[in-house]
Amino acid sequence: MRQRRVRIVVRGVVQGVSYRASTRVTAAELGVVGWVRNRADGAVELEAQGDDAQLAALQAWCAHGPPLAEVTGVAVDGVAVVDGERGFTIRY
Repeated sequence: MRQRRVRIVVRGVVQGVSYRASTRVTAAELGVVGWVRNRADGAVELEAQGDDAQLAALQAWCAHGPPLAEVTGVAVDGVAVVDGERGFTIRY
């Protein structure tokens, strides 16, 4: 399957609610590679790489996140594929 990569920015109450850790677990379960991090503006940003179905599933999960999150917006943009990346990490 053709790989593609997206940058997702999630807004709302998404910091301090285990959003990054839950995203890492969900991405690993889906077989997606990439990273997630908190932003200074209170949003969570991630880059994820996989096939269309994997990325659609992750994007759908991002729209609600973990139980304590209150997502108010999700923006998705395509970015360049990163060759050789393995796993899904939390960036600090």
